Amino acid sequence: MKLPLPTAADNRGLYNYMTYFSRSTRQYWLSCRKYHALQKIIRHQTLTTYFQPILDLQGGGCLGYEVLNRPPVSSLFPHTEAFYDFIGHTDQAFAFERFCRDISFNRFRLALLLAHKPADTVVFVNVHPQVLSDPSYRSGETIHLLARYGLSPQQVVFELTEKQAVQDYIAFQSIVSHYRAQGFRIAIDDAGSGYNSLKAIVSLRPEFIKLDKSLIRSIHLNANQQRIVQLLQEFANESGTHIIAEGIEEREELAFLHQRGIHYGQGYALGRPATEMGSTPPLPM
Repeated sequence: MKLPLPTAADNRGLYNYMTYFSRSTRQYWLSCRKYHALQKIIRHQTLTTYFQPILDLQGGGCLGYEVLNRPPVSSLFPHTEAFYDFIGHTDQAFAFERFCRDISFNRFRLALLLAHKPADTVVFVNVHPQVLSDPSYRSGETIHLLARYGLSPQQVVFELTEKQAVQDYIAFQSIVSHYRAQGFRIAIDDAGSGYNSLKAIVSLRPEFIKLDKSLIRSIHLNANQQRIVQLLQEFANESGTHIIAEGIEEREELAFLHQRGIHYGQGYALGRPATEMGSTPPLPM
């Protein structure tokens, strides 16, 4: 009895299955390699910590520093965004946050001592909103960690960076109130970049609003960007919030923001991220 020859459709189905299987296998082993690399980074603490100053655009001086932790560049993680995107898809997000929090506060304290900065200098720490919702994070663990390094909640600003992570703003408001009662402050990052960041501003009324760099780029030439910034500034003035303009790279941008009364600024024109805290540079007006 002769067996029927496979049809073209059968061949296509087999080919598609083998292609899918091969691709899935490669992705699995790549994820395993990345997971192992992540564990190695945590185990050996090979993140590099940078500090970027946030300057007072009106009176001069330094408000504080944002802490930025960067992984070593590799073929697995060719840039920082790839590294943090991978963490967000693993079961290590909370463990990594704890690790990052510890080294951020520790290295911030050491940098203050080496640069002879005031002990109460403000530090901005990037935190995923879901981490703030974690009961172990709210139990006082951060307070104990700060006490270990001689820091206080009053000098810590939690910078919420994930625009789509907050689903229930009413519930999250109570969480934010818990931290504020302890002395912590809140900053909303990427303001003006989309609906979710604006919703977070209205719902949470943060102490700081960080304007997205897309609003700042060539703002002195763009009337639409100027109008959005003006609206956010009016809201900030009415709600007792401070504006921080991110991504300032040109003197013209800086001059325009200064003239419009924007409180604070951050960007390459004011100071690049560095592993040490130098002296506060004068504003390059």
